Amino acid sequence: MDREKELVDNTLGGFLRARRARLRPCDVGIPTSGRRRVPGLRREEVAALAGVSSDYYTRLEQGRERHPSRQILEAVGRALQLDGEAMAHLHRVAGPTSRRTRRAPRVERVAPHLRRLLDTWCDTPAFVMSPVLDILARNRLASVLHADFTHSDNLLRMTFLDPVARRFHRDWDRAAESTVATLRRAAGIDPEDPRLNQVVGELSLKSADFSTLWARHDVRAKTREAKRFHHAQVGDLELHFESFTVNSAPTQQLVVYQAEPGTASADALSLLGSLSAGAVAEEPAAGAALD
Repeated sequence: MDREKELVDNTLGGFLRARRARLRPCDVGIPTSGRRRVPGLRREEVAALAGVSSDYYTRLEQGRERHPSRQILEAVGRALQLDGEAMAHLHRVAGPTSRRTRRAPRVERVAPHLRRLLDTWCDTPAFVMSPVLDILARNRLASVLHADFTHSDNLLRMTFLDPVARRFHRDWDRAAESTVATLRRAAGIDPEDPRLNQVVGELSLKSADFSTLWARHDVRAKTREAKRFHHAQVGDLELHFESFTVNSAPTQQLVVYQAEPGTASADALSLLGSLSAGAVAEEPAAGAALD
């Protein structure tokens, strides 16, 4: 667990370093000549753009400055050209922290009324997930959509640890980036979550692709997006999803897929629905022990 904990420590410093490395001097109007020894901007360049001393900015990256003001964070965020989601993440990870008693992994439960709602949707895949992308419940059509996977308890494990993923996701790179960016956002909200540390620890050890994307510190909420799948039984699908916060359980998200009416994807989804007639809707064991 200590190794897993290290992977989310000093999130602020890691985030600042990753975003600094992605900016070129020309992006911020800094003239350059000759070869630079480091990718992206130097610390002193970010400090100058933000209007703070180089020493202060260095202490921020090293985790030695724990109480930056909102004004300084805004200035640093503007210097690093952060968008709204990334700026919100910067404020979260820079907020006051305290060492808490180690928590046991929380077992997430889906309310019976929400499960009944899932079961009434026969023509659209739908599932409920936790902040760390554990799939807590899914309806029959979602079970058939994910039937090719061996790892079907967590979207990250499905994407990075199951060989089916690169066939199933026609845009695997995009799917991988999206899932990691969603997890990174969860890490900014609750870095002490034991389940988060389990997921990050396992995937960092087992997937070099995950480790590379995790180190980029991209942040994104899962809201809506088009997904391009290839299902072994019905072929190609292009589905749009919407994600909704469950008000009675605010840490949970309801994800619903739909196809555009009159398209080949709608026909394929209808065929998938006929295959789901004999399937059983699943309730994965949330927070189950990792392999």
